[in-house]
Amino acid sequence: MAIAEKDPGIVRIASRYGVPETVDRLERLLKERGLVVFARIDFSGDAARAGLKMRAEQALIFGNPKAGTPLMQAVPTSGLDLPLRALVWEDADGKSWLAYNAPEYIIQRHGLPPAFSANLAASIPILEAAAG
Repeated sequence: MAIAEKDPGIVRIASRYGVPETVDRLERLLKERGLVVFARIDFSGDAARAGLKMRAEQALIFGNPKAGTPLMQAVPTSGLDLPLRALVWEDADGKSWLAYNAPEYIIQRHGLPPAFSANLAASIPILEAAAG
């Protein structure tokens, strides 16, 4: 179930899986559907290497150049939000969450034509499936 909370434009989905498994599932599903995974960032792992503690938190940066490039050609600043990102973290109660920017938010933020929303929305079912 997707939840709109206090931050406009951010969609949060409760995950049935832990952080690493949710990110593994998302990475696999994205690749199966032909999307490019550009980077995986392990924030909590990086924090541990710096001698700091934080709950599990990872991000994937992913996209489809055929879908994203037209947005950046139309409005170059859309590259601030592209490629797309998914953030997965564990809250204080041990529950895992997956979050992403709502396509409508990206469209509005950069003043893109509404028709470009379809270029961004294709990843939503994949994000939802990864969370279970």
